[in-house]
Amino acid sequence: MIDWDDVRYFLAVARGGSVRAAAERLGVNHSTVLRRIAQLEGRLGVQMFEKLPAGYRLTAAGEEVLEFAEQMEASSHLLETRVFGRDQGVRGLLRVTLAPPLATHLLMPDFADFARLHRDIEMDILASGELANLTNRQADVAIRVVYDRKTLPPNLHGLKGPEVSGGVYMSRDLLAAWRAGAPDPIRWIVISMHGIPDWASAGEVRTAGVPFRTTDAGAQIAAVRQGLGITTLPCFVGDADPHLVRVPGTGLHIYGTLWLLTQGETRKTKRVRLFTEFASRRLAAYAPLLAGLSVSRD
Repeated sequence: MIDWDDVRYFLAVARGGSVRAAAERLGVNHSTVLRRIAQLEGRLGVQMFEKLPAGYRLTAAGEEVLEFAEQMEASSHLLETRVFGRDQGVRGLLRVTLAPPLATHLLMPDFADFARLHRDIEMDILASGELANLTNRQADVAIRVVYDRKTLPPNLHGLKGPEVSGGVYMSRDLLAAWRAGAPDPIRWIVISMHGIPDWASAGEVRTAGVPFRTTDAGAQIAAVRQGLGITTLPCFVGDADPHLVRVPGTGLHIYGTLWLLTQGETRKTKRVRLFTEFASRRLAAYAPLLAGLSVSRD
């Protein structure tokens, strides 16, 4: 009989292209992956991978195994979600995925309130820029900013939330210096991998051609607070920060709409329903701040 765990290791190597990538994905050591692959090859009596300098490539037999392995995986996920969907108890694990700024600058107090209300629910907050896969049960609820509703996978169930806008911000001190006639041009502060968004305008200030780059949003916000320049931020970050103001002469840009997303049978569980209803109410209350309609400090 084939061990499903062995199949999981096979899929991880096939998708990652190497034993190392599979080991990192599964959280095990290199030798465990090799042992599991050898065990599955022994049971099937075929060689599934060809080892190349660039990594592992599926053999013809491996390609056939991959097709059936993916069918096994899909059946396993379907069984798991259906059983999970019948679980109407509150006790258990709830995994919520969302972008780090939403967790750090907006919703963590609300997550804390929910955790205090439902102490039997074990919460995992997956604050990451990467989109967790709901179908594969990497998360139970996703809170995502979606620009085009048509891009949402048809198998996901969604609760539509408020619109999310962004603006251009600077520190209060830098604004005061600019109004006092500081002669130097002002730098753009950008996250290295993104640069200046196409929609961003410097408004009434004069900007330098040399940007100030950071690697992440936390460093970006710290830099603008220090008066190093102007930057783009979601309104729920910039408008809520007492050290920041919008750059004179700049407008807002709509990033998209917030959606609370769940999948299949999972959305029927009591703890998922409790959370989505709770989060939907809290997001609705934040609508003016998210859309940039709250009072701007200038």
